[in-house]
Amino acid sequence: MATPILHIGNKNYSSWSMRPWLALKWGGIAFEEHIIPLGGEGYGQSAIKEVRDVSPSGRVPALHVDGVVIHESLAICEWAAELAPSLWPKDSLVRAQARALASEMHAGFGAVRRDMSMNVRRRLAVEPSWPEDTRTDLTQLFATWSHALEKSGGPFLFGERSIADAMFAPVATRLRTYKVTIPAPVQAYCDAIFADAAFQEWERAAEAEPWSIQTAEELYR
Repeated sequence: MATPILHIGNKNYSSWSMRPWLALKWGGIAFEEHIIPLGGEGYGQSAIKEVRDVSPSGRVPALHVDGVVIHESLAICEWAAELAPSLWPKDSLVRAQARALASEMHAGFGAVRRDMSMNVRRRLAVEPSWPEDTRTDLTQLFATWSHALEKSGGPFLFGERSIADAMFAPVATRLRTYKVTIPAPVQAYCDAIFADAAFQEWERAAEAEPWSIQTAEELYR
């Protein structure tokens, strides 16, 4: 197999890019990365030319491997798990639960995504006042994490790192960015994510990026 190429957006802003990037790192799968700065013409409309050139959906991430394009985050993670089964829990029922949480993140928490754009390097001084649907999402998120952590004993949702954690890692950064008040078990989980070596590698790169997306930077000013 030729070395896969993972096409991603800005590390500071692209939450969907972070997810499979972490999975590949955690799985020990060698890959090259190609960053396409987001923003500008076509942004938000899946019409950035450089993205369209590598992804049929017009969105990143997109993994190119042996002439095949996998252009969706969870699909890339599942491909990684075929090579590195440790990315899912060993027990079949626990594995099903981990997949359920990963899918819940993939399809849900729309209000959090709408109101808390990922911005790894930003820190608000005061938590904004969230709309009711966003607060409902946060309550669901905290309950989901707390239940999983109580059963597994932590530090990650199912004990060891899994794709479920890769899917939720960008959310941990959002809670930090927007100074969200969170329960102690949730804070401990976020701290475990932030202490992970691969996450820290991503974070350092995000902090060093020269690009900015003004709409994200102007939120809650």
